Amino acid sequence: MSDNGIDVVTVGIHIVDILGRPVPAVPEGQGVALLEEIRMTVAGTAAGTSVDLARLGMRVATFGVIGNDELGVWLIEKMQREGIDVAGLTVDHHAPTSATMLPIRPNGERPALHVIGANALLSSDHLDWEKIESATVLHVGGTFLLESFDGAPTANTLKRAKEAGVTTTLDIIGMPGADVDAVLGPCFPYLDYFLPNDEDAFMLSGTSTLSDAVQWFHHRGVGATVITLGADGACVGVGNTIEAQVPAYAVDVVDTTGCGDAFSAGFIVGLIEGRDPVGASELGVAAGSLVATGLGSDAGITNRIDLDAFIDAKTSVDRA
Repeated sequence: MSDNGIDVVTVGIHIVDILGRPVPAVPEGQGVALLEEIRMTVAGTAAGTSVDLARLGMRVATFGVIGNDELGVWLIEKMQREGIDVAGLTVDHHAPTSATMLPIRPNGERPALHVIGANALLSSDHLDWEKIESATVLHVGGTFLLESFDGAPTANTLKRAKEAGVTTTLDIIGMPGADVDAVLGPCFPYLDYFLPNDEDAFMLSGTSTLSDAVQWFHHRGVGATVITLGADGACVGVGNTIEAQVPAYAVDVVDTTGCGDAFSAGFIVGLIEGRDPVGASELGVAAGSLVATGLGSDAGITNRIDLDAFIDAKTSVDRA
């Protein structure tokens, strides 16, 4: 851990999720469906990851833009209660706080109704470089939904962080048809760890195998590519080579929202603890598996002790 009070700085999307389950179908007209549970959570590849990091014992500062509205007030207060430094959250009057409605299907799938909102306003001007350069890890989350930060601004941020000795990680929100070269091309050379899911990795690279995808990203400058595979765990590609495939844990899936964000959090914790990428991925897979057992991106993860207990309770027979 860093001795300066911050272990991880997250930069990117901050979303309020409103989730309900189970929703086998949306009623027609003005019909009513009775659900078992409705929750509101902090979510997004920056904000959701921040919450999980804080619960796993990391000291976290986050940067993003939210709207001047009730959802924004709730998001800030909730993240503060989690122990996160939210001084880097800018309130803007020109757009609403980003939000998503998620009707969760009985099998855990999660179609999304999303408002980009204030996330599109985040720019380099919102960053505090004293905090970033003093952290151990910089995590950028939400590329392709950060209109004013995507591309060169993100690349410049990653470059400056690396030059300061900060480890860099990045996760995306895949958008079919997006200009990969313009948005991610400048970023790849400054990425220590790229953390896409398999669907996005294939879409971005135009490949159809994990090995080819890892090589494609490596040839463009990425240090290591760790691809999440949903129920199949994660594939760890270091340099040009697949080092390992880490299996997921067998759990009763309630909702897959936030599993990737939890993986990122566990992975980053592993790096800070001194694990190699495979060992860090094992912790990430455990965190992602645990989140799938409840509703919302913060479900399951309470603290590091409980995560370790979850891992210890699983034998090799339980692995998916």
